[in-house]
Amino acid sequence: MQALLGIIFHSIGGFSSGSFYMPFKKVKGWAWESYWIVGGLFSWLIVPPIAAYLTIPNFAEIISNTASSVTNVAFLMGLLWGIGGLTYGLGVRYLGMSLGNSVVLGFCSAFGSLVPAIYYDFNPTDGKTSFSQMLHSSGGQIVLSGVVVCIVGIIILGRAGLLKEKSLTQEQQQASVKEFSLVKGLIIAIISGILSSFFNFGIEAGKPMAEAAVATGNNPLFQNNVTYIIVMWGGLTTNFIWCMYLNFKNKTFGDYTNTNTPIASNVLFSGIAGTMWFLQFFFYGMGESKLGNGASSWILHMATIILTANLWGLYLKEWKGVSQKSFRTFLFGIAVMLLSIVLVGIGNSM
Repeated sequence: MQALLGIIFHSIGGFSSGSFYMPFKKVKGWAWESYWIVGGLFSWLIVPPIAAYLTIPNFAEIISNTASSVTNVAFLMGLLWGIGGLTYGLGVRYLGMSLGNSVVLGFCSAFGSLVPAIYYDFNPTDGKTSFSQMLHSSGGQIVLSGVVVCIVGIIILGRAGLLKEKSLTQEQQQASVKEFSLVKGLIIAIISGILSSFFNFGIEAGKPMAEAAVATGNNPLFQNNVTYIIVMWGGLTTNFIWCMYLNFKNKTFGDYTNTNTPIASNVLFSGIAGTMWFLQFFFYGMGESKLGNGASSWILHMATIILTANLWGLYLKEWKGVSQKSFRTFLFGIAVMLLSIVLVGIGNSM
């Protein structure tokens, strides 16, 4: 039952993450950097402490009593995660949506799910499952097989995307990926995938704060909400600096006060997008508290994001007019992703 609840929570979080960009489509007349940072203020600065206050009322006291060595590492992981989010855009720019997303999320899934377990082989921690322990238990082996199946599913979806792009006309291809560069794109996408996984490391680094929340009588279901505050500060720092630089470079500071645009509406939809972005982590923490395994939690989170994003693409008719081979490959990739979720759930229940 605990594993089932964990899967449900991760599915809700993945749906929120895979859908968060939709409200941004309602923003009118603003540059990307303008609506991105407004949404980011909700994601990383406004909503996290509200969520923490509602679920862990003494979160501020917990943070102030936590050793700086813990908060500093959690902040650093958030900083690196923020860089991963920024380079993600470059990976997609040079590889296209299908291949770029597949490479980034594939590396993010692998590193985010396996590296913490490998870390615990060298730094044993009570209650933490190491990679060697996963290898020598039937449940752990099934979880690891789910990780492998998930990566296979990502590769299949990437293949479907490439087949789709090949079915486009030359003009459509150029409109889709104007600056295609395989070598440059792969290098950036790999860096992005690795750095994006540092959010999971930030959660692991901030565990003393989560444990303190439980020790002071708070619901274990929401224990990670206090950790998120520090990790999110790191992500905000990276994105704020970059967006301010782009505002200056592109002379778009005027977006925030341009009365020729629907300012209130733009802030509203950016805020909704930012809140949805944070909710993925809110439900991720709930799912992890039920599954109790960093590898399985991370892979479920990434899998449901990929599933949701692809289903939105199906709903928006992005696959309309493509070859039957492309669409069949797409459906097969979705089925493989679902299989990975089932395998991880079974492994955890064991």
